[in-house]
Amino acid sequence: MFEQLKTIYNGKKVFLTGHTGFKGSWMLKLLNMLGAEVKGYSLAPKTENDLFCLINGDQLSNSIISDLRNREKLISEIVDFEPDFVFHLAAQPLVRLSYEIPSETFEVNAIGTANVLDGIRKLNNTCYAVFITTDKVYHNYEWVYPYRETDRLGGYDPYSASKACTELVIDSYRNSYFNVSKYNDHHKAIAVARAGNVIGGGDWSQDRLIPDIVKFLNAGEDIIIRNPQAVRPWQHVLEPVLGYLLLGTKLVADPVKYMQAYNFGPYTSDTLEVADMVKLAIKAWGGGQYKIMQNANQPHEAGLLKLDITKAETELQWHPKNNASQAVQLTIDWYKAYYDNRDTIDEFTERQITAVLNG
Repeated sequence: MFEQLKTIYNGKKVFLTGHTGFKGSWMLKLLNMLGAEVKGYSLAPKTENDLFCLINGDQLSNSIISDLRNREKLISEIVDFEPDFVFHLAAQPLVRLSYEIPSETFEVNAIGTANVLDGIRKLNNTCYAVFITTDKVYHNYEWVYPYRETDRLGGYDPYSASKACTELVIDSYRNSYFNVSKYNDHHKAIAVARAGNVIGGGDWSQDRLIPDIVKFLNAGEDIIIRNPQAVRPWQHVLEPVLGYLLLGTKLVADPVKYMQAYNFGPYTSDTLEVADMVKLAIKAWGGGQYKIMQNANQPHEAGLLKLDITKAETELQWHPKNNASQAVQLTIDWYKAYYDNRDTIDEFTERQITAVLNG
């Protein structure tokens, strides 16, 4: 797959929003390995432990530190760069935080996306764009059936609703300015990727399962979990990142055909409950314990959510490379390597990428 991707991205200009974030940093590292010229646009990394800092992200990109809501700045950076590709990952990505800052979550996720689209609209060159949303865009019926791309969108919490709004924004722009039937006039191809519950090394976000597990394990404390029976489509970060890049190559091959939405997740039979994930992490770490502390007053979070990935498998020839157990092992291996010697984590990250690509 590496050579397949390199054929498309080597020497190309890629505008990457959210490049300082967890998933964005993995994508930045991979794009650099593929030989792409990257301009990143994002908020500043929060700590020196952020993956962006550990992989020397400033040396891998032309890094623009700014807010998606700074419309004129964002549009100017896109237009000046004249990118061949745009990957829009930047967002307010946390469900529990969205309850504290609901209006800001809507502004960043929905209006910020409109600003990115306005920048693309002003480009004179051909451009292929992949907008990353989330599995939580679907109206969650808490049923056992996996959600397909044609299912109803919705959202209980502000984060999920903001992402459903984001999809409406994208669809509106695609109909109004980047219509499939007029591609030969505008030369802009817009696709959407939906993925969620990504795990991997370098994620230090609050209220996320793996970062919380690692912090407790490293401190020698019992792991505290809120929703032990919640089911999620856990996947290693490189699974969707490779999916996004593969979708970009498909847009190049046939922009009209692939201007759609695609789910990226594990096989439905591979989803696990939170308690099972914790047990796998403890095993991979080599020891530890957990305890359940449920709070009846905690904000609502979806209890059951699965994705149907048949469309990505059939149309993109994308398939998960690792199951949930392997994803946990890769993730815990990264954190153990970090705590062992953070100065070598850049090389370790590159080795993990190479191993997954060749796996």
